[in-house]
Amino acid sequence: MKEILKNRKARHDYHILETFEAGLVLKGTEVKALRAGKAQIRDAFARIENDEAFLYNAHIDEYHHGNLYNHLPKAKRKLLLNKREIRKLFGLESINGHTLIPLSLYWKNGKVKVELGVAKGKEQRDKRRDLKAKEADREARRSMMHLHKGS
Repeated sequence: MKEILKNRKARHDYHILETFEAGLVLKGTEVKALRAGKAQIRDAFARIENDEAFLYNAHIDEYHHGNLYNHLPKAKRKLLLNKREIRKLFGLESINGHTLIPLSLYWKNGKVKVELGVAKGKEQRDKRRDLKAKEADREARRSMMHLHKGS
């Protein structure tokens, strides 16, 4: 598995309750743009409609060598999941406050996959608590390194 890009802000803004792997229906120019690393999923989200899953607001830049068949950068893209997964995601998404967020895009066996997370928004105090815990952990590692250097 080779990671294309990661949604770093997702774990900061949301509690990730569960993750799913989904395939992504893409055009040729979209695949070529992804190979060049020209994409962004920071503002993207997924939604279940009519027993199908779709990814919205995922920005894949136009391929620079594309012609009139080039894709739209923010087009709605179909996610490939089986029916059982779609039903489960629909049930989880319908709970108030839950949303489907793409966590990363990556290559798996030559295909583009999306790691989808069922997420619940964090409150400001949760974000501050996470930052304090991260800073305390960093400080502890820093002091341990100084102890090892001193001996």
